[in-house]
Amino acid sequence: MKLSEAESTMQKTVEATQRAFNTIRTGRANASLLDKVLVDYYGSPTPLKSLANISTPDATTILIQPYDKSSLNLVEKAIALSDVGLTPSNDGSVIRLNIPPLTSDRRKELVKIAAKYAEDGRVAIRNIRRDTQDSIRKQEKAAEISEDQSKDQQDQLQKLTNKYTTKIDELLAEKERDITTL
Repeated sequence: MKLSEAESTMQKTVEATQRAFNTIRTGRANASLLDKVLVDYYGSPTPLKSLANISTPDATTILIQPYDKSSLNLVEKAIALSDVGLTPSNDGSVIRLNIPPLTSDRRKELVKIAAKYAEDGRVAIRNIRRDTQDSIRKQEKAAEISEDQSKDQQDQLQKLTNKYTTKIDELLAEKERDITTL
């Protein structure tokens, strides 16, 4: 694995961690809370965002307007059964999700969940570093690169690792601020 491939993979890991953070509720309405919700639509699990227009008319409400009115009950059922923790309110044409204010205990739980997502991201980056280091060492052993080149590449790899773990730490700090801010 080359350094450019490692950097690209690390960037994708940071993006995946950011997407995971977006699924954590912060007390404000955010359409990405529903990213993981799958609706059993004609026998196949379909992402909710493919079946409906999702909007946030105000800071405490998510409005879901299915493209196909006949799927309204399916969407409502999928949200109720999901781990979103919100109760859907169906008025016959749209579904409303009211976001209740977070309790301090729930905020602490959400910070722990965010920390777990961040740690998963850091572990993934360290695994990329390990795989790339193994590749560099194999090249050195096979005499494809010199010992100095190997050392330089490993130093650059460590700098990349530090850069991307720092990005994850910054994203975590930002998410923790979002969660704990009233």
